[in-house]
Amino acid sequence: MSARERLIRAAAERILIKDGPFGTEIQNRKLGAADYAGTLGLQRDQKGNNDILALGRPAVVEEITRAYLEAGADIIATNTFSANAISQADYGAESLVAEINIASARIARKAADDFEAKDGKARFVAGAIGPTNKTLSLSPDVNDPGYREIDFDGLKGVYREQCDALIAGGIDFILIETIFDTLNAKAGIMAAVDAAKAHGRDIPLMISMTITDLAGRNLSGHTVEAFWHAVRHARPVTVGLNCSFGAQQLRPHIQALAHSADTLIMAYPNAGLPNDLGEYDELPHQTAGLVEEWAKEGLVNILGGCCGSTPAHIAAIAKAVEGLAPRRLPAAPVTTRLAGLETMTLAA
Repeated sequence: MSARERLIRAAAERILIKDGPFGTEIQNRKLGAADYAGTLGLQRDQKGNNDILALGRPAVVEEITRAYLEAGADIIATNTFSANAISQADYGAESLVAEINIASARIARKAADDFEAKDGKARFVAGAIGPTNKTLSLSPDVNDPGYREIDFDGLKGVYREQCDALIAGGIDFILIETIFDTLNAKAGIMAAVDAAKAHGRDIPLMISMTITDLAGRNLSGHTVEAFWHAVRHARPVTVGLNCSFGAQQLRPHIQALAHSADTLIMAYPNAGLPNDLGEYDELPHQTAGLVEEWAKEGLVNILGGCCGSTPAHIAAIAKAVEGLAPRRLPAAPVTTRLAGLETMTLAA
């Protein structure tokens, strides 16, 4: 049975649990520059380069991964949010992109397989791909609106390198997350599809948008409904929202997406809003109580946590939604062919 089929079957039975962020847990460990650099011999200071810990301190990445599994996570993401050539260039580590992604994927794969072997419950590994700090839709120069730091093919190539390595490391899904620019997401989608074909595997996509204002739009101006219609052609196994705000602020936008999308909804909000010091104060039971309401309303299939969340938050969420029915998918859309082109009509 394929990973897509296994996930859909599991999600039909119960609300599944995704893990939380690596960043919060890594910061809590107060690592020094030497911990990040390991014995890699890189010239620049690596402190803050969370992704490179898969090479410099793999035990840290494994410890965090297993903590989320212990907390009840069914889906764990690789520690590769910034493991791409653009982001790693800031640390002079762009030559290590493939190694970082393969190593992180293997850590996650081993942990997931170990837990599944112990209790027989399906565990899944999502290869995490972040947005980079470049945007295809907007100019970084207010005096030159037509200027772009990177073009579509260039960004697709950056994503393709990461996708190839994640697949080689053994992931089940490609998770394109924290999407602030819909065109960036399309580059990531094309890269993931091409990589899966090259490896001869079905690698389903998980796609997660981040909104930048309470009106529910991302940086490139798309509402959640418009975003869904821009990416639905990729047949993602999940679509959803992450980061952005806390669960309280995300609720109406999750509701809108749940009513629009004919695939699984995966949502992982921040642990509330940051305080004046940029820290998150929302306690596990508070986050769990808020997302429990989403579950009771039939809005979600998969729940997790983003910035500020910890294994304690994930454990609280898992406990809060245990026994609650997952969202029911709407009827499959009717597909017709017109002049050789596929067009999607409303759900039957």
